[in-house]
Amino acid sequence: ELSPWSMFLAADIIVKAVMIGLAFASLVTWTVFIAKMIELSVVQTKLRGALRKIASARSLAEAQFALGAKDGVLSALLAAALNEARLSAGISSDDGIKERAASSFAEIVRAEGRRIRIGMGLLASIGATSPFVGLFGTVWGIMNSFIGISKSQTTNLAVVAPGIAEALLATACGLVAAIPAVIIYNHFARVTKAYLELVSRSSGASARLLSRDLDRTHGGTHSRAAE
Repeated sequence: ELSPWSMFLAADIIVKAVMIGLAFASLVTWTVFIAKMIELSVVQTKLRGALRKIASARSLAEAQFALGAKDGVLSALLAAALNEARLSAGISSDDGIKERAASSFAEIVRAEGRRIRIGMGLLASIGATSPFVGLFGTVWGIMNSFIGISKSQTTNLAVVAPGIAEALLATACGLVAAIPAVIIYNHFARVTKAYLELVSRSSGASARLLSRDLDRTHGGTHSRAAE
């Protein structure tokens, strides 16, 4: 009987180890897929909602009040802007404050990019290496098949076919592990890019609110000086 399960049971120990490893890699691929789908869906929904909440805010404090005590990249950006404005109050020009705030924004955006890409490197590795791991199992299995043929001193197809079929099953397992990993990686690359564009929009919104606060403070200072 040449069913996949019977071929697996009859395979050499090395070929079995290769197929078990590839099955585990496939399990990891689908686990990452489910986890990242949930994570990206949640963070995108939250960030879009947060951006809508601060769309009509006139200051950083008003934007923070609109968001409430929520964790997220937008809250971190607003907090960084407020902290820089507080630390630099009265000791720096507006341009200096904006420059330092922009540096803080860039660090937060990069950190969020690294965080959201966790797991994608694993998908890339599985997609790139699984075919070769499966090929190694096939080469090893075929090599053992030829050794068995030489010992039995027969080229009868009924004798030769099972060993070669068992070896080729390793290549099939490699492709089963690799193809979904590559497709899922490409899908997440597109979704992650869209999310990071939202993060960039959040950074821009925080910068605009900071600039508005600085202009308001600057205008108030000028008004008091004129009086």
